[in-house]
Amino acid sequence: MENSNGLLSRVNRNFSSLSKGQKKIATYIIDNYDKAVFLTASKLGKVIGVSESTVVRFATQLGYKGYPQFQKALEEMVKNKLNSIQRMEVTYGRITQSEIVDSVLHSDSEKIKHTIDNIDRKAFNTAVDIISNAKKIYIIGIRSCSPLAEFLNFYLNLIFDNVVLLKTSSPSEIFEQMIRINEEDVIIGISFPRYSMRTLKALEFANNRRAKVITLTDSVYSPMNLYSSCNLLAKSDMVGIVDSLVAPLSLINALIVALCMKKQDEVVENLENLEKIWEEYQVYESDEIDYFDPSFVNQYKNPEEI
Repeated sequence: MENSNGLLSRVNRNFSSLSKGQKKIATYIIDNYDKAVFLTASKLGKVIGVSESTVVRFATQLGYKGYPQFQKALEEMVKNKLNSIQRMEVTYGRITQSEIVDSVLHSDSEKIKHTIDNIDRKAFNTAVDIISNAKKIYIIGIRSCSPLAEFLNFYLNLIFDNVVLLKTSSPSEIFEQMIRINEEDVIIGISFPRYSMRTLKALEFANNRRAKVITLTDSVYSPMNLYSSCNLLAKSDMVGIVDSLVAPLSLINALIVALCMKKQDEVVENLENLEKIWEEYQVYESDEIDYFDPSFVNQYKNPEEI
């Protein structure tokens, strides 16, 4: 994977050797890369006024295996700049409503497969060790990443008694909650495009206090990795109306399971205590309904009334 300026650098290096039609493509890409990312080779050719084959040859001239690889590089370049309207345009420009379910589920499964194929297992094991040995564990995830942070916080609290989920209503509050962070602690920062500046600043603050920094993000080029000692990468494309967090959530699940296995005795003890508390205070009897209880169903003559 190349950095955000890689594609434009290739264009600049090869510009003088391009044909007249390819130079038109290059000029359009430089001026309109945020629009070109939405276009197939055929559509891009029509917009510029060249043939589809010229567009494909342009991609290979730059060193890509074909147009799909070129378009992936283009997506990498602009993904942190796409707004919600552009994401909607990408999604609805490529699939029909009848194809949405299959397309989204297939896309999510591909993201998980990509994450499996590219996960750094050494970094994963290092993250497990760092979290297990930390005096205090801080977690931060903002906006669409906040559910991931809350999910991780919920389960880590079943394992450890030293977990802090950073509240993010204002930048100053984040630093106030981290005022005692030090080299014995760890912070887990979760952020995907478009990256959160508040999360980045929290990681910078933690790094300056010599705390361990673990990031869960999408790329080695993510700014979240600037202050990280351990990077966990999960695939999360920007092209969609909503951020796809399936692969990051799956990686978080793996992290939780690994920590549970490493802290089996503590986990078992905590769960046994929780079960007693839940039973004593009827946590799951007073406000949870068993919809498959026959006695519940039989009290209605017409099942449609349920």
